[in-house]
Amino acid sequence: MFTALVAGCGGNRYDRSDSGMVTRFSSGPISRACLSSDRRARNPQLCGCIQTVANQSLSGADQRKASRFFADPQRAHDTWMSQSPSDDAFWERYKAFAARSEQSCRGY
Repeated sequence: MFTALVAGCGGNRYDRSDSGMVTRFSSGPISRACLSSDRRARNPQLCGCIQTVANQSLSGADQRKASRFFADPQRAHDTWMSQSPSDDAFWERYKAFAARSEQSCRGY
């Protein structure tokens, strides 16, 4: 789940295709981190879609924290393994965001 992503502010543009999929172009910390990553699957549509889901699912602070995972996957692992209540709560929000992103952004 994490590797699929590792893709609040800015403008949005929504285009509905014949298939019913919505192409979402959003800018923000997740989108920027996704676009600057070395992942082969990255592209503006995917990263914009992931950012749109982040805008709906995560606070600005959560987005900034999650965006660091793209450049430093060890940080994600450390957060996941952490025993702190705040990291546990963040990880639950992050997992929900990741699942929603995978469902909403499939095909980009």
